[in-house]
Amino acid sequence: MSEPVSELAFKARELDAGDELAGVRSRFVLDDVVYLDGNSLGALPAGVPERVDDVVRRQWGELRIRSWEESGWWTAPERIGDRIAPLVGAAAGQVVVGDSTSVNVLKALVGAVRLARLDGSVRDEIVADATTFPTDGYIAESAARLTGCTLRPVAPERVPQVLGGRTAAVLLNHVDYRSGRLHDLPALTDAVHAVGAVVVWDLCHSAGALPVGLDEHGVDLAVGCTYKYLNGGPGSPAYLYVRREIQDRFDSPLPGWNSHAEPFGMRPDYEPAAGALRGRVGTPDILSMLALEAALDVWDGVSIEAVRAKSLALTDFFVQCVAARVPQGRLELVTPVAHRERGSQIALRCEDAGEVMKRLIERGVVGDFRHPDVLRFGFTPLYVGFGDVERAARVLGEVLAEPRRT
Repeated sequence: MSEPVSELAFKARELDAGDELAGVRSRFVLDDVVYLDGNSLGALPAGVPERVDDVVRRQWGELRIRSWEESGWWTAPERIGDRIAPLVGAAAGQVVVGDSTSVNVLKALVGAVRLARLDGSVRDEIVADATTFPTDGYIAESAARLTGCTLRPVAPERVPQVLGGRTAAVLLNHVDYRSGRLHDLPALTDAVHAVGAVVVWDLCHSAGALPVGLDEHGVDLAVGCTYKYLNGGPGSPAYLYVRREIQDRFDSPLPGWNSHAEPFGMRPDYEPAAGALRGRVGTPDILSMLALEAALDVWDGVSIEAVRAKSLALTDFFVQCVAARVPQGRLELVTPVAHRERGSQIALRCEDAGEVMKRLIERGVVGDFRHPDVLRFGFTPLYVGFGDVERAARVLGEVLAEPRRT
C-alpha cells in the first residue's frame, strides 16, 4: 500500500538533504520549471555562455585562422573525446568527437562488417535492434545494402538466439529510447563475440546517466550523442569509440582529409591516421564542439557511480509518488521495475498521453510524449532533485484527475 500523500513532500526534503550531488545543480542555468526532458536535451551548463563568447569574439574574431593551432581547434575532436571517455568506461585515445550520431552509426556498422570479414569468412548478415530509434534502423538498412548483407531486425532479448556463423555485425541500443529499458551490455557483447561477430552499441540514452564499461566488457565499437545527459547543447557533435585493439584494422566507409595520416599533404591516395583519429572525416564543427567542451566541466569531481545511485533513487521515488498521486488504472508503467533493467527515465502509458503532456508543460513540468501513448520523464541526477520528483508526480495526479478535453 502506498504511503499517505502527506508524507511524500517530507520524504523528498529528507532525500534532498542527503543528496551528495545537490551542489552540482548550481553548475546549470535553471528556473522554476521541473525539467524532466534531459533525455532529449540537457539543461544549459552555467559556464558555457562565457566560453562560447570567447570562442566567437577572441578565438574566431581576433585570432581567426591562428586558432586552429593556438586555441587548440585542430586537436579538439580527440581532446574532448578523452574527456568523454571516463564517462563511458574507456581509456584515453579511443573516443573521437565529431559528426552526428547517424553518421557515426554508419561508420561503425560498415566498419564492423569489414572487420568481421578480415579473416575471409562469409559473413553476410547484420543483426539490429528491432525496437531501435528509427534513424538507427534506417542507417542499418543502408549499411546492409552497402556491404551486401541481409538486415535482420530482432528484439534485443532474442539476439543470442539468432546469431551464427553468417553474422557479421550487431547493432544494439544500451537503453531503449521509448521505454527506458536497460539492456545487458556485457552478456550481449559476449554472445556476439562467441560467434566471431563485431558489436556496435548506441549509448545515446546511457552515457552520462549510468556506468557503461566499454573497455571492461570488450565492446568493439560504440557511438553516442552529447546533447542528452552530457548536456552539450542542441545539435552538439556525437562521438565514436573504437577499441584500441582493433584501431589499426578499423576501415571507415567515410575517409576524409581529417582522418588522413597526412591531412595537409593533400595526397590523392588515402592513408588512414593511426588510432581513433581514423574516425574523423571533415573539418570539425568548432563552435558546437567547444560549447560541448565547456559543458563537460560540470562533471569535474562527479563519479558516474554516484550519478547512477541517485538516478535509481529518483526513478524509484517517482514511481512511488505516482502510485500515491494518480488514480489506479489511469497509467501503466512501461519501464522495468528491476534496477538492472532500468535506464534513467520512466515511461508511462496513458490513453491521452499527448494532451496530458501539454497540460503538464503548461503547469511547469516538462517531459515529452512519444506516439502513440507514452509519457517519458528523463531524470538527470546532476540537476534534478527529489523535490522536483514529488512536484512532478503531484501535478501529474492533478492533471489526470481533471475531465479530459474534447
